[in-house]
Amino acid sequence: MTALAIRDGLRRVTVAQGETRVSDEVDVVLTTVLGSCVAACFYDPVARVGGINHYLLAQGSASDAASMQRYGVYAMEVLINAMLAMGASRHRLKARIFGGASMRAGFRDIGGTNIAFARTFLRQERIPLVGEDVAGTGARRVEFRPALGLARCRTVTDAAPPVVIRTVAPPASTGDVEFF
Repeated sequence: MTALAIRDGLRRVTVAQGETRVSDEVDVVLTTVLGSCVAACFYDPVARVGGINHYLLAQGSASDAASMQRYGVYAMEVLINAMLAMGASRHRLKARIFGGASMRAGFRDIGGTNIAFARTFLRQERIPLVGEDVAGTGARRVEFRPALGLARCRTVTDAAPPVVIRTVAPPASTGDVEFF
């Protein structure tokens, strides 16, 4: 289920794992949080339409449509087709990719595989990669304004807030003793 929140006059639509969203509305912000997953943001500057996908794995062997949504090639094709249906032209598409972090040391590099898939796909489809914020070890929050082609990516940290120690002076003695 996609969450919609209105803040600062903008409609924020949350894009979950395996989802793709496309819009040509200037007040829409598509947002997602990524770990080892990758999100691709595509934009057509003439049609002023853009979209984002969020895929979990580069490749897989699922045969049902619900499971296919997790895989990169399916997510990329769905995104392109949805944009074409809204008036975008394939030869004008520009792309940015985000995510692909290594979230756990000692496990296979799912993030790296997802990044490599996205780069290869874009190169083979001749879609220019105009920006990326990928790899590393931190999760990311991506916000994309599809009608404007603007993207912002922030690293999400799970560090504990700083501990503040306050010294409180004991109350002045009045000579009374109170028990409780």
